[in-house]
Amino acid sequence: MARQTGAHASLMRVPLDAPAMPQAPVAWHATELDARATRELGRWLLGEGYHHTTVTPDTHCRVLAHRALQARNLRDVFGWSQPFAQDLLPFEALDLLARAGALETVAGGLLRSHIRFSSLDDLLLVHSAYPTTAADAVFFGPDTYRFARLIERTLSQSRTPIWQIIDVGCGTGAGGLFAARRLGALAQLTLLDLSDAALHCARINAAVFGIRADCRRSDLLSNAQGSADLILCNPPYLIDPAHRLYRDGGGTYGDDMSMRVVVESLPRLRPGGRLVLYTGSAIVDGVDSFRSAIEPVLLRAGARFEYSELDPDVFGDELDQPAYAGVERIAAIGLVVHAPAAAPIRI
Repeated sequence: MARQTGAHASLMRVPLDAPAMPQAPVAWHATELDARATRELGRWLLGEGYHHTTVTPDTHCRVLAHRALQARNLRDVFGWSQPFAQDLLPFEALDLLARAGALETVAGGLLRSHIRFSSLDDLLLVHSAYPTTAADAVFFGPDTYRFARLIERTLSQSRTPIWQIIDVGCGTGAGGLFAARRLGALAQLTLLDLSDAALHCARINAAVFGIRADCRRSDLLSNAQGSADLILCNPPYLIDPAHRLYRDGGGTYGDDMSMRVVVESLPRLRPGGRLVLYTGSAIVDGVDSFRSAIEPVLLRAGARFEYSELDPDVFGDELDQPAYAGVERIAAIGLVVHAPAAAPIRI
């Protein structure tokens, strides 16, 4: 952070006509965000030098257990989702947060933000505050960083022009926006998601950086138009009893959605195009369940692909669930599928 706001904020008395502080709502959804105010808040945070790396919910919980109960700076407010005193933020930021519809009053007269802002290299992305318990919560975390590195590696090895990008199940838009920033203004970006809340956040995140994106509500690629040079996807890949959209991948071990993404993407790739999929796989008796299922599909299609285990052990706490009985570990997987240069893949 370029500077702490708390030291000078106490000198700035909130005027009498300041926005009224709303009482905590029964439920809040990201679709309620005012796009203009949220965009301006993101830009304000960038101007303040704000930067925050978002961790897993489990780590977040552990960190909060030994921190002060009340926020002390911008990262505490917009990164760690801690309650804060009204005079911690300058009026400009407090006003934007209130106008965004993302401010609530909590115990002791403190305030709390319904949204977080997370850094991804030079991007700053808005998403749901901790804890992400709502069925339509918009999630960002360590998987997002791994996904971005996989995209970066793929782009660095690409030798063909990329004009059309489709980000499937885009969430915050992180994957597509990350790729678009690196490819330049000529690349056309489509962001797809079944969650209205995710699409709303993705539109705002694109607007913060002036990236033009066609945002469409879509069950995977069902509402996409045409083909693409680059298809990106970081789908949910866990078994979630609560069936949260950002988390529940369906199927026996949470890999059903990942399978669907590959099958639907293959005929959409232009000659020389690529599918970049970041997902997870349950390892059962030493066997990679997702690879066992998807490899025959790719071989039948005649597609060239690279399959790599990016992290051998993620979400280990999920193994306590009965649905994961017999699973040794969950691995983070990177799959890059290359379409032939001469013709589209046929399946």
